[in-house]
Amino acid sequence: MGQLVCVFNRFHNALFNRLQCFDGLAPLALRLYLVPVFWMAGTQKIDMATFLPFDYTVQWFDDGLGLPFPYVMAFLAGWTEILGAVLLLMGLATRWISIPLMVTMIVAALAVHWDQGWSAIASSESRDIAIRLGAAREILEEHADYGWLTEKGGFVILNNGMEFSVTYFIMLMSLMFTGGGRFTSVDYWLMKSCKADR
Repeated sequence: MGQLVCVFNRFHNALFNRLQCFDGLAPLALRLYLVPVFWMAGTQKIDMATFLPFDYTVQWFDDGLGLPFPYVMAFLAGWTEILGAVLLLMGLATRWISIPLMVTMIVAALAVHWDQGWSAIASSESRDIAIRLGAAREILEEHADYGWLTEKGGFVILNNGMEFSVTYFIMLMSLMFTGGGRFTSVDYWLMKSCKADR
């Protein structure tokens, strides 16, 4: 048995040691996945003509979420997401920007999504949800072209649970520990140039 483990270990090391030159691809994939998520979230909060939060965003942070200092919080959340998207795209200060972005995901999970539970999309297996989807289908079949509306996918009910914010948090936590990625980030090349200068 011990000999079998040793053979597997040698095979494992031979295979995965050769793949090390590609280890920057996973952080790159995480970064590129998160860029549009945070860019869209930030630009929906910040008016890019004035660089200040939209009034409806501030009102939502105040009345809807009950957050303290809603103007400041909306400003910080929006700009953290916008700058985060830009820095993640470049792979610049990846570990540093991951921290405030993780904080925004914690606030989003607790303040926005907590009451809706885990799932982002409501399960159609739930009797209550199935009834609502059935009613929506009847209305759409009677008053619209239901076939055209659903040819690219079926309708769902948004549950707005914590699933996405927790997933993004985990992705950011991974980036905080790995960095932007070897060969694929500005961080890597800056660190490499600093080592060359020594």
